[in-house]
Amino acid sequence: MSYDKKLDLAGPGIGTYEQVAEGLPKDYDPVLSVKETQWALALVKQKMEEGLSRRLNLFRVECPLILERDSGMNDYLDRDGSRTPIDFQAGLGLEKRIDAQVVQAATKWKRFALKQYQCDQHEGIFTDMRAVRKDYFLDHDHSSYVDQWDWEKVISEEDRNLDYLKETVRALWATFVEADEAVRKEFKKLADRYAPIPKELVFLHSEEILAKYPNLPRKQRETRIVQEIPGIFIIGIGATLKDGYPHEMRAADYDDWITPTIKGPDGDQYYGLNGDILMWNPITRRRHELSSMGIRVTKETLVKQLEETGQTHFLEMPYHKMILNDEIPQSIGGGIGQSSTYQYLLRKAALGECSVTIWPEQLHKICAEHNIHLLR
Repeated sequence: MSYDKKLDLAGPGIGTYEQVAEGLPKDYDPVLSVKETQWALALVKQKMEEGLSRRLNLFRVECPLILERDSGMNDYLDRDGSRTPIDFQAGLGLEKRIDAQVVQAATKWKRFALKQYQCDQHEGIFTDMRAVRKDYFLDHDHSSYVDQWDWEKVISEEDRNLDYLKETVRALWATFVEADEAVRKEFKKLADRYAPIPKELVFLHSEEILAKYPNLPRKQRETRIVQEIPGIFIIGIGATLKDGYPHEMRAADYDDWITPTIKGPDGDQYYGLNGDILMWNPITRRRHELSSMGIRVTKETLVKQLEETGQTHFLEMPYHKMILNDEIPQSIGGGIGQSSTYQYLLRKAALGECSVTIWPEQLHKICAEHNIHLLR
């Protein structure tokens, strides 16, 4: 291979601001004003939450911003240790203050929450999650402030298969389509300038994409495939592929990426009950990730995945013991980037046109030169 695999697998937003400037659109003309954008994202938020409730049988719950460090419930996002949570001590006046962390994602907490909120079979929850990820390179589509619709749903052992995963993805995607139709109806300028999003997604395994572009790194493979197929769900993210590397380094203790599923045309075994929704973004002219989701680990696959990643010490944490002791239900769940969804549906060039957070002045300057107004 002629490229640096470590760089490709190291996580989102790896690059330089010179590369960011080069990659931004040169002819950007936002359809909606700053004020109209706020009205539009409120409409999208309403439609997405209504759709999640109706199509996936979910109800809204509150989500923690802070977790106890030793609970094991915080999300480390990957398995190479490159993105760590913010640690601090809470509880002034306590003899021993509480060791706490700011949430990076609610992926694990949601599975525990299914039991806490007494969810029935095929019933679940969604939450308006806010998190902080300090170890991101801050660019036009990566922020330290994260807003997601995180959702989780109780399933049975019989549901742990690709057909159920695909059925759930299709229901989720119908919610995106409905939100797109609503905002295009309300803001006809969007409909006049841009085509609607695809009605359906194409399902491809990460092995199939690797076979199609064996000499390209992961992100370039994704960009190439969405240029051909504008909306895809990539199945199987985390297991080692035929080239000896995972498509992406997915954490080992939530999504099940080790279970064998189907076999490819050459007889090779494919793995994984998870995946990502990726789209072609006509504004940025690149890949655009909207959601990551999957069927969650069983106690058996949890142990296997932690053994593969060298993280079996996690099994001593309270959250992991709950899985080992069958104290929390089998589930499927995912995260949907809110600002990422707004950016995509409202045809924005940067996340910061929809999300208010901190950006380096260098990025403010670069974006201003490209007619992109980052909110402060």
